[in-house]
Amino acid sequence: MYVLELALKFSPFPLSVQRKKLSEAEALYHKVKHSIEKGQPRILELSCEKVEDKKVTVLVSEVLAVQIYEKTAATGGSKRPGFSFDA
Repeated sequence: MYVLELALKFSPFPLSVQRKKLSEAEALYHKVKHSIEKGQPRILELSCEKVEDKKVTVLVSEVLAVQIYEKTAATGGSKRPGFSFDA
């Protein structure tokens, strides 16, 4: 399972969605990255493959960063990579 995580302006908590395949996670990563670079489309709707009814819509201008990482059982109790604000 792969997690795509977005850091938003003025939000201490990242938004995340999951993909089963690395290729699908990378495609979504590049879509979000391209949207940040171009400012188009104005909003992005993201859905999660693990939790089928989970959807989130974000204003592209509010996205500060995007990251992708593999979710494994080994990292279950440890600190997440990247944008974690845990002390």
